[in-house]
Amino acid sequence: MLTVAVCTYNRAERLPALIAALRDQECPIHYELLMVNNNSRDNTVEVLTGLAEQAGPPLRFVTEMKQGIVPSRNRAVDEALGSDYVVFMDDDELPLPGMLAAAVDALEREEAECVGGRVRVKFEPYERPTWLGDELLCFLAEVDYGPDPFWITDASTPVWTANVAYRTALFRDGLRYDHRYNREGKGVGGGEDVMMFNALLQRGVRMRFRPDMAVEHFVEPWRLCRTNFLKLHYAEGVKKGLWDLPVSGNTLCGVPFYLFPQTLRKAVRVVAMVLTGRPRVLREAMTASHSCGMIVGTFKRWREG
Repeated sequence: MLTVAVCTYNRAERLPALIAALRDQECPIHYELLMVNNNSRDNTVEVLTGLAEQAGPPLRFVTEMKQGIVPSRNRAVDEALGSDYVVFMDDDELPLPGMLAAAVDALEREEAECVGGRVRVKFEPYERPTWLGDELLCFLAEVDYGPDPFWITDASTPVWTANVAYRTALFRDGLRYDHRYNREGKGVGGGEDVMMFNALLQRGVRMRFRPDMAVEHFVEPWRLCRTNFLKLHYAEGVKKGLWDLPVSGNTLCGVPFYLFPQTLRKAVRVVAMVLTGRPRVLREAMTASHSCGMIVGTFKRWREG
């Protein structure tokens, strides 16, 4: 038994096409569709009620009252524990043919405990901005490690909940997404899937990449803004400073001394790149924004004790 879990928030208009594409999937085992509605203010409940009555693999939905992606994902995990496997994808995506079959093949024949697949960013009906280079697509959740499957053994090839499947046995000892990395609504930041991936690496979980397990990710126009990338990295830096960055040696108000000159050098480099018209300035500015976030995060850690 397989549960396909999708957390949704205010995207009722996308759900009919998503459910239709999931029901059209060929899958060697029985599967159900699980939608976790996170207090949507549009007509999500009405749309899901109608879709649940249609033919095909069964659809059930629940409403998670705690706001944010982490409570929603953890609710999906709880709801899926009766299944052997759970597949996560997002409500702004469409699965390509063979996606579920590839996931099941990796979990059963290849005996993977976790498998992630390709995520292809789509800009239709919007045009891709000229400043958005290929090196930035990963920050829009794109995942593409080439045409061949392989075992994931380190952090250099992460897979995300935009397209990932797990054996539910992994969660029966209490493993869940980290609430500290929650993201609400259309906020930026988060990082709950990064922390889950790191936790699985630390546990030595057998993880597989399957390029034939593929989805298309449709990017909303509000995300195609330079400031969004800067805000994202700043928020990630704050969380790293709060909870993950080792603090030792000399500090000022809890902030390691080395962060100040490091951040200043990065900021100066960004200014120099702007003045000389050098390319990839946004990527450098994102790094500087992340360093600023770490300063703020370590200061907050110190202030809050």
